Amino acid sequence: MPEAPKVPIAASATHDYVIDHNRPDVNQNALEFIEDVTTNADEIQKRVLAEILSRSAHVEYLQRHGLNGRTDRETFKKVMPVVTYEDLQSDINRIANGDTSPILCGLPISEFLTRYIYISSSGTSAGERKLMPTIEEELERRSLLYSLLMPVMDQFVPGLDKGKGMYFLFIKSEAKTPGGLVARPVLTSYYKSLHFKHRPYDPYTNYTSPNETILCPDSYQSMYSQLLCGLCQNKQVLRVGAVFASGFIRAIRFLEKHWSLLCNDIRTGAINPQITDPSVRDAVLRILKPDPELADFIESECTREAWQGIITRLWPNTKYIDVIVTGTMSQYIPTLDYYSNGLPLVCTMYASSECYFGLNLNPLCKPNEVSYTLIPTMAYFEFLPVHRNNGFTTSISVPKSLNEKEQQDLVDLVDVKLGQEYELVVTTYAGLYRYRVGDVLRVAGFKNKAPQFNFVCRKNVVLSIDSDKTDEVELQAAVKDAINHLVPFDASLIEYTSYADTTTIPGHYVLYWELRHDSTTPIPPSVFEDCCLTIEESLNSVYRQGRVSDKSIGPLEIKIVETGTFDKLMDYAISRGASINQYKTPRCVKFAPIVELLNSRVLSNYFSPKCPKWVPGHKQWCTQKQN
Repeated sequence: MPEAPKVPIAASATHDYVIDHNRPDVNQNALEFIEDVTTNADEIQKRVLAEILSRSAHVEYLQRHGLNGRTDRETFKKVMPVVTYEDLQSDINRIANGDTSPILCGLPISEFLTRYIYISSSGTSAGERKLMPTIEEELERRSLLYSLLMPVMDQFVPGLDKGKGMYFLFIKSEAKTPGGLVARPVLTSYYKSLHFKHRPYDPYTNYTSPNETILCPDSYQSMYSQLLCGLCQNKQVLRVGAVFASGFIRAIRFLEKHWSLLCNDIRTGAINPQITDPSVRDAVLRILKPDPELADFIESECTREAWQGIITRLWPNTKYIDVIVTGTMSQYIPTLDYYSNGLPLVCTMYASSECYFGLNLNPLCKPNEVSYTLIPTMAYFEFLPVHRNNGFTTSISVPKSLNEKEQQDLVDLVDVKLGQEYELVVTTYAGLYRYRVGDVLRVAGFKNKAPQFNFVCRKNVVLSIDSDKTDEVELQAAVKDAINHLVPFDASLIEYTSYADTTTIPGHYVLYWELRHDSTTPIPPSVFEDCCLTIEESLNSVYRQGRVSDKSIGPLEIKIVETGTFDKLMDYAISRGASINQYKTPRCVKFAPIVELLNSRVLSNYFSPKCPKWVPGHKQWCTQKQN
C-alpha cells in the first residue's frame, strides 16, 4: 500500500492546517483541525478569499467586473455580482466548447461536474444538466472532508475500525463536452479518481464492496455484486448506508426481489452468470466462498412473512445507518426504522456538485436535529437572508435576481444570526464567484465561531395553481400529517410526488402515493378522502383562500399507484442522464412523459370531500360537500 499522503486543506492560504495520516494519533489530529478552523473561522475565510482572487486575478470574468487584481473582501463585495447558473452559462459553454483561455479560473478546468435538472419552470428541459467547473486540487478538499468523518464518528461509536461498512455506491457513465472535457456527477468523479482508488487505509472507506463493484457502470451488476459481498461478510458489517435514504431503500427492495439468487451464489461459491463484468467477477470471487450455512440463514430470514428488522437480522452487528435523511429525505425515516428496528440514522456530511461544505459534528442526533458545521477552508461562504412570505405562509421568498441593496445584505460566515434562514452563496477555488447554490439553511447553533446549519430545502421547488405557492417543506409536513390516517390499517407511505394539474378548471394539486400495506383489511375510500382533506388543512392560507373563497383551486386529489412505480420513475430518470448516487425523487413533477408514466400506473384516486378551514376575518369557513 502506498504511503498515506498528507491532505492539504486549502492549499497555501491555509497551509497551517493539514492532516497527516501517518501520525499514530490521526483522529486527534483531525479533531484539533476542526477545533482550529472553527475557532479562527473569519480569519481563514479572509485568507481563502484572498487566495482564490489572487490566483485568478488575470481571468476574464474578474476583469470584466472590474476587480482589477484586488483581493480584499470589501472590494470583492462591492464590485462582484451575486449570480445564478444562467448568468454564467455562456462562459461555461465557452469552456465546454474548447476555449482554454482563463475565463473563470486561473488553474485549468480539469472536468465538469454535472447537476441533473429533473424539472424546469417550463417543463421542457427535463434531462438538462448544469456543468459545474472543477479543478484537480478539489479532489484534495473532498478527500479531506471524508477523512474527518471517522474521527468525528469515533467519539460517539468507538470500535468502528474493527469491522467494515456496507455502503451502496455507484458510478454514472460519463460524457464529454465538444471541447473534450469529461462531464460527470461529482461522486462518479471522486470514485474514479486515484484519491479514491488508491486511498490510504481509513476505517470510514473500508467497505465490503470491492472498488470494482462500485466502479461497474451496469447498475444491476453493481447492486447485485455489492449486496452479495455485503452478505458474504455479514458478521464484519458494523454500519450500512448509501448517499441518500432513497438509495439505501432501493437496495433493500433489490434484496427482496433477488435474495434467492444471492443465496444460491453463497451456497455454491459461484457467482450468477448474469454478472458478466470480468473485473467484478474476479473481485467478488476473491470474497465469495461456498457457505451453505450462511445461505440457509439468509433464506430463513428472507422467507419470513414480514421484513421488519431485516437489516439487524442479516447484519447483526450493525450499529447505525449512514444516509441523508434531511429535507425531503425525512419521509423515508419510518421505512428505515421498519427495516432496521430503529437503528440510529446518521447524516455525516453536506456537499454538492459546486462544493463540499461541512460536517455533522453530532452524528447521533435525531434526524430532525441534524445540523452541519461549514468548514471554513472549503470555499468562501456568504449568506443571503430569506423570509417567510406575509408572515403567515411557509412559502420561502428568495428573489430570483438581486438589486444592489439585496447584494449588500449578504452576510459572512461568522455574522449569521441564530434562527435566521439564508440561501447559501459560495465562491470556490474552481471559478464560481458569489454563486447562489439554491439551498436554504437555518442557523441552528455555533461550533466556536463557525455556524451550524439545518438544511431546510432547495428553494423554489413549489406547487402552484394560481397565486398559491407550496414549497417542498410545507408539502412534506402536510403529507406527514395525512399519513397518520393510514396507521390503523397497517399501511405506510413508501414514496410520493406531486403535480399541479391545470388541465382541469379550476386546476388542482395531485399527489401520487405508493403504499406498503401489511394487512388484509382494505382501506376504506373515506380514509383516503380524510388524507386529502388533512393535507389541504395543513397548507398555507393563500392555498386555502384559493380553495374556499376565490374558488381558483379545485379539490386536492390523491392517486394510489402500483408497487414499484417510483422504481420505474428512477429508472426513467437514470435513462435520461441522472446519477443513481445523486437521484432524489422529485417532490413536484411537470415533464409530460413523467406524468404519463405515473398516470399509467394509477390503481385508484380520491378527492378531498370538502373545503379546508379558512379564516379571513369576516367570512365563514367553508365546510360544504363538493359537487
